[in-house]
This record gives sequence, structure tokens and C-alpha cells, in this order.
Amino acid sequence: MSNNQNIEKDKKMKKYSKYIYLHLLLLFFSFCGVFSKLAAQNQFLSIKFCVFYGISIIILGIYALLWQQILKKFALTTAFFNKAITIIWGMLWGLIFFKETITTNMIIGTIVVLIGVGLVVKDYE
Repeated sequence: MSNNQNIEKDKKMKKYSKYIYLHLLLLFFSFCGVFSKLAAQNQFLSIKFCVFYGISIIILGIYALLWQQILKKFALTTAFFNKAITIIWGMLWGLIFFKETITTNMIIGTIVVLIGVGLVVKDYE
């Protein structure tokens, strides 16, 4: 491989690694909803409630710090457009952890939201 090809390959790898980092962070963030729902299923201020709610707050704190680092690597519109993926993670976690049903209306709603976010982001780029 020539030097130019190596440079291009490195640029692509950096770009992909940024997106992988972003989506791993969003996956981590999506678990906040899981722990919040687990907390809500317990009596207020019980040990289980406090543990699940505490984990949720810890996730939010870590997410907030790492989100600031992500924003240094992406345009704000790009980062927020990708954040919409948490809707899909939320539906998946509901199915897996809480045996919820994914309905046609939920899928249609998700598609509408993703398209809407995409249109807004496109207008600002």
C-alpha cells in the first residue's frame, strides 16, 4: 500500500471509531431507562428503589461527562441525530427486560421521530 492509501485508511478508521464510541455511549445511556423503570417497580425509598435509582443517577452522571467529550468530536447536529437511536434501544430493552410488546404504532412512531430528527438536522447542516 502507498502512503496515501495508509493515510486514507487511518482517516476512515478514526471516523468509524468515533461513531462506535458515540453509539457505545448511547447504548450505555439507554440503560438509564431500564434502571429507572426497575426503581419505579419498587416501593418509594425502599432499598431496591434506592439502588436502582442510584444506578440510574450514576449512569446519567457518567453519560453527561462523556457526552461533553463526544461533542468535541462531532457537530452538535450529528451527535443529536445519532442520539435518536436510544428510542430503538428503549423498545428493545422493554421487550427483553420487561416482556413488553413492540407494536406497529411504536415502530411507526419511531420511524416518524427518526425522519423528523433527520429533517431538522439536515436543515441545520
